[in-house]
Amino acid sequence: MANLLPVTTAPRPPAEASPADGRARFVVPLATTLAVLVAVNVIRAFAPSRADLIVGPVAAAVLLVLAHREGLSWADLGLGRGTRLRGALIALGAFVAVATVYAVAAAVPLTRDAFLDSRYQLGAGDALFTAFVLIPLGTVLVEEVAFRGVLQGLVTRRFGAVWGVGLPAVLFGAWHILPSLGLARANPAVAGFTGGDQILAVLGAVAFTTLAGVLLGELRRRSGSLLASAGLHCAVNGVGVLVAAVIHATGAG
Repeated sequence: MANLLPVTTAPRPPAEASPADGRARFVVPLATTLAVLVAVNVIRAFAPSRADLIVGPVAAAVLLVLAHREGLSWADLGLGRGTRLRGALIALGAFVAVATVYAVAAAVPLTRDAFLDSRYQLGAGDALFTAFVLIPLGTVLVEEVAFRGVLQGLVTRRFGAVWGVGLPAVLFGAWHILPSLGLARANPAVAGFTGGDQILAVLGAVAFTTLAGVLLGELRRRSGSLLASAGLHCAVNGVGVLVAAVIHATGAG
């Protein structure tokens, strides 16, 4: 007699990802992210500064889409819903702290020269636009999404928190090579410290921004929020522009 009972088969266990698959999930998005950043850096170096208002947000959106396709969650990117209020409060505190430190530094002759950057010899309107629109949207948005969001998320997922903070910080330092090529000419304090040597000025800028990248990355890791590191980044850059513009305008330098 034929067997009339239904034939069942045991479900197959899910296939384990091979080491090659794991490497591909890291190397491909890493290479793509770096390619986007190289393109942005080159465009920013040669296009008018206000082009950053288009380039920055577009690049940030592209990187967020890339991160989503690679399986990074909002929490992996520092944009989890539960961290937004804490990140915003840290950002506000960072702004107040940076403004206080800069005000003291600008009042002391020994440190005032650090603000005498010819790039920020701006009128009141241009200074406010640069500090509160151009820097947040054209610079900080893409840099924070790229370095403390996508790259930190990718590297942390693959290698853990130490590498997740350290490697993006090194890349953040390298990102500033091209923008710092004219630093020795633009800033007399840097020129005096380096003797006008462009190579020393670039190396100093890379070292400083690498350390800044570690600080921002660790703030992002501990707070869980990209808003925290973005707030500190905006404060350091934006308040610096305002203080430099005031010093130039008043002739206090």
